[in-house]
Amino acid sequence: MLFPEEIETERLHLRRFCHETVDAFEYYELCSHHESGIEEVTEYLPWGPHNTVKETADYLSELESKWEDGTRAEYVIQPEEGEPGAGEIAGSGGLIIDWETRTGKPAIWLRKQFWGNGYSGERADAMLELAFERLDLDLVAVPVQDGNDRSRAAVEKYISAHGGQYDGVIRNSTVRPDGTIIAHHRYTVTQNQYRESTPDT
Repeated sequence: MLFPEEIETERLHLRRFCHETVDAFEYYELCSHHESGIEEVTEYLPWGPHNTVKETADYLSELESKWEDGTRAEYVIQPEEGEPGAGEIAGSGGLIIDWETRTGKPAIWLRKQFWGNGYSGERADAMLELAFERLDLDLVAVPVQDGNDRSRAAVEKYISAHGGQYDGVIRNSTVRPDGTIIAHHRYTVTQNQYRESTPDT
């Protein structure tokens, strides 16, 4: 199998994101206006709050297909025992893969109550290991929307820890769901940088 079904980190349990592991009705509650703070959570995400359970179910099906064709490994994130909200769904994260350029792009969203615990960086470490140790990719690239200072601070921390760098601003990078054209800051780590900065690899 190309991607591991489960990944354990020090404080997190990552499980394959699919219909078997996630109930569409439950996930809809977390991704819709039923969830407190969802507007702030999705402000810089490439998707807005879900409007129907069908939208959530279709999203699950889309990610299942991408898992099967090897273009995206997506995991539901749950804190381990002893962590606040242990066993709850904190969000999801994964790795989007462009095999033509041998590049992986980590993605994540967390419910607001789980912000500030360092979970993003811990998940990122696992995705970098997946990218370089298991998939033998050449590069991991992390785009952060201009203005998203909270995410930039988190990304800068783990990118620096793995020997990576800030590449600059990509203007008119993409279009948000509401049609707004945005710029991204791009951070990258090469496989060589990762290996030089990571012991025992």
